[in-house]
Amino acid sequence: MNRDTLQPFSAVTLVMGGAEGYRRVNSVREAAETLLEHWPVEDGEEYVTAVRVCLDAMMGVICPEAAREAFIKAAEEAGISLLQ
Repeated sequence: MNRDTLQPFSAVTLVMGGAEGYRRVNSVREAAETLLEHWPVEDGEEYVTAVRVCLDAMMGVICPEAAREAFIKAAEEAGISLLQ
């Protein structure tokens, strides 16, 4: 199985609270890292789905754009503003 963890996609910029400020995400790897290490909440249906979809995209099971869409839905669920 081919694992290309970078898997670029169209950039999404998050407006994070506190010291995080703005965070630009333009790959599956960055989306997964943001979800797992910098996300303000670790629950919610869209959050769990986004983590799973990012892992599937890193494994080459699904396309990077599907991970981007799941990431955006998780941000909306968490109340994180987006600049696109």
